Amino acid sequence: MEENKVMGSSPFELRLVHLDLKGAPPKVSYLAEIFPLFHELGANGILLEYEDMFPYNGELKPLQANDAYSPSEIKEIINLANLHELEVIPLVQTFGHMEFVLKHKEFRHLREVEMFPNTVNPHKEESLSLVSGMIDQVLALHEELRWFHIGCDEVYYLGEGEESKKWLQQEENTTEKLCLAHLKAVASYVVSAHPTVKPIVWDDMLRGLNEETLRDSGIAQLVELMIWDYAPDLDVSSKAILIEKYQKCNFPKLWLASAFKGATGVNQSLTLIGHHLKNHQQWLKVAESTPAGILQGIALTGWQRYDHFSVLCELLPVGIPSLAICLQALKNGGYSEKVKEDVKKLLGISSLETDTFMSDISGTFPGSEILSLVTQIAFYLKPSVDELLENNRYVTGWFSPYHRKRKKVHPIMIHLFQPDALRLLTKWNTVTQELQAAMKKVFFMSAVEEWMEENIQPSLQRLQDTVDDLNRAIQALT
Repeated sequence: MEENKVMGSSPFELRLVHLDLKGAPPKVSYLAEIFPLFHELGANGILLEYEDMFPYNGELKPLQANDAYSPSEIKEIINLANLHELEVIPLVQTFGHMEFVLKHKEFRHLREVEMFPNTVNPHKEESLSLVSGMIDQVLALHEELRWFHIGCDEVYYLGEGEESKKWLQQEENTTEKLCLAHLKAVASYVVSAHPTVKPIVWDDMLRGLNEETLRDSGIAQLVELMIWDYAPDLDVSSKAILIEKYQKCNFPKLWLASAFKGATGVNQSLTLIGHHLKNHQQWLKVAESTPAGILQGIALTGWQRYDHFSVLCELLPVGIPSLAICLQALKNGGYSEKVKEDVKKLLGISSLETDTFMSDISGTFPGSEILSLVTQIAFYLKPSVDELLENNRYVTGWFSPYHRKRKKVHPIMIHLFQPDALRLLTKWNTVTQELQAAMKKVFFMSAVEEWMEENIQPSLQRLQDTVDDLNRAIQALT
């Protein structure tokens, strides 16, 4: 890993850790353990993406997940953040990524495209009152906020609904105008109802707009943009050009967004640190080339699902070493051997690889047991089961699906592979139970079950079925 030649202070005054609560949301007790570590590693803020974990009430009650935090738990999270000098910025999606709202029958009529629950219909007044209601409820539980993130990334299928198609038939209308109109309406609502709060918006829907359209829209007077890119090879010069463009369009302050996990594969279970470190090193170069006073800060995103309906990617404890390296690199203005050593000390880890997945990792940080067990499973569970069932000649030759179905087995073969099968089943059942116990301390049962079903059950079930078939075949012999 290339070291930055000049180590210095951070160009980012605010360094936010993004908590994506739409998948495997941590229990408050775990946040109490991990917030002090965030602070120690160099974070001074939390970007809290509530999704369906907020205790919405009244007409919005259907939005709540079964495990949603209670109002008192939200207060506790905010108090814990304050205690550890972490400024809280809530994030509520208000345009795209609205699946957690629009999947419900009560709000289905507010979809842009009737079939798809991701984007809200910007033509309906009720859409604005829906998102305003969500914003109000979230803000009611937060005091003294400086910023509120209203999302608005990846507004897919905008302009493809029936009302939009009619609207777009008028000559001067475009999807860009439609997008800007809704953005402005939501931002204006935040600013008028909560004058001390500044809305933040993801920048991707505005990147391609020409300067004139963007400047004339007046959106720059209402919001601060967050420019996101999670690539390890992000182009520094094109980002500098983009920042310059936004400045010309009168955006006084900008944010950047990197990723410390959850951006390398929809069902990724382990975090490749080097990928994310390079992303942060590129952002540091962008910051160096940006005029002073423009950048408000950076959000280190840690996606937990790609969207409301997708599977879980890396669990938060699994991404902690990556978060630690990335935060420390940002805090110190670069990566070095000293940064690596400091992180190892802070996390209680004896070795730390950045360019490969670590096959054996233990630590003393909160949740490190989960990382250790998930690593074992990711590396060895499927290969060990495949080895027995697909490469052991006694299994493939004398206990094939044909034999298993007919309960036909040569008695001598039982002795040749039954002990191996039982040993393997016992081993993985034990690891599974250990992981389940560790996960229950950090996550709600629904997340534990989901992770187990996705990542353990397929291999474990194949093994269990083989042992069961073997037992039936043995009984048929006696």
